Amino acid sequence: MDLDKKVGSQNLFQRYEGNPILTPAAWPYPANAVFNPGATKFDGGTLLLVRVEDMRGFSHLTIARSKDGKTSWQIEPEPTLLPDTGYQEEQWGLEDPRIVWLEDRAEYAITYTSFSRGGPLVSLMTTTDFVEFTRFGPLLPPEDKDAALFPCRFNNRYALIHRPIIRGEAHIWLSFSPDLLHWGGHRILIPARPGQWDGHRVGLGTPPIKTDEGWLIIYHGVRMTASGALYRVGLALLDLEEPWKVIRRSDEWVFSPKASYERVGDVPGVTFPSGVIVDEKTGEMRIYYGAADSTVALCTANLRTVLDYVLSCPGESSQGALNIA
Repeated sequence: MDLDKKVGSQNLFQRYEGNPILTPAAWPYPANAVFNPGATKFDGGTLLLVRVEDMRGFSHLTIARSKDGKTSWQIEPEPTLLPDTGYQEEQWGLEDPRIVWLEDRAEYAITYTSFSRGGPLVSLMTTTDFVEFTRFGPLLPPEDKDAALFPCRFNNRYALIHRPIIRGEAHIWLSFSPDLLHWGGHRILIPARPGQWDGHRVGLGTPPIKTDEGWLIIYHGVRMTASGALYRVGLALLDLEEPWKVIRRSDEWVFSPKASYERVGDVPGVTFPSGVIVDEKTGEMRIYYGAADSTVALCTANLRTVLDYVLSCPGESSQGALNIA
């Protein structure tokens, strides 16, 4: 791509003028914060599975629906998914869901963070109708979060992106399973970069997006500042057939806290993407994100423009595919 015509990193995503689209004030029951939703197309519209924090500081998940994915949200009058006392890992709440349609199983897979006394874990449940849910329990030991499955298998194995903390290091990892229960083949996928905007820790944002150029990864990176953690958004591109290979990765962040609702809230300075829907006809991407850990906001982008930008970014070194299984 001609560098003189390179798309700037800071104008790829546009904030929706109606932000924030979901707030605690609009919730049908008492809530301290609503944020970090999973998103999917369902029943002719957009379904969000929203993290809701109650007045004790514990979180659960509630469905909100919209025909156009932007306005006229219909929120379930009661929580959709509360912690199940039969699962010890959920005793301190459910957080940050990501939703993927698994074609081979003909059902939706919801990965989420379950909070136990031993720390956060990656848990899984599946559903076909968002009414009945089947829990699989935790997939990997704590401390682990920010997880999503790929929608397809690779060499007959499911693939999971997640973010464990090991020896105090917080990189994005990739793991594999034949059955969604037993996991191995663990390897670092996208490492934090000391000294840069994503030097303190990185974590997956939305589920992987399949494109002709590769798997588009939207992730968050954290830098510690004098006033606390600052959450910005970056991009990476993985090989379609071998997703452990990082083709490109953005040097710069592409989205960051600027609006008042991103700078003021329970955790100031946070833009946390967790759900994405792509319009296959127009190429519009709708990215749903948590703003300041308080509200749900929306930004949009053109998929082709985003791909052109990420393809102009540097190639990633082999350290991103380090296999330490």
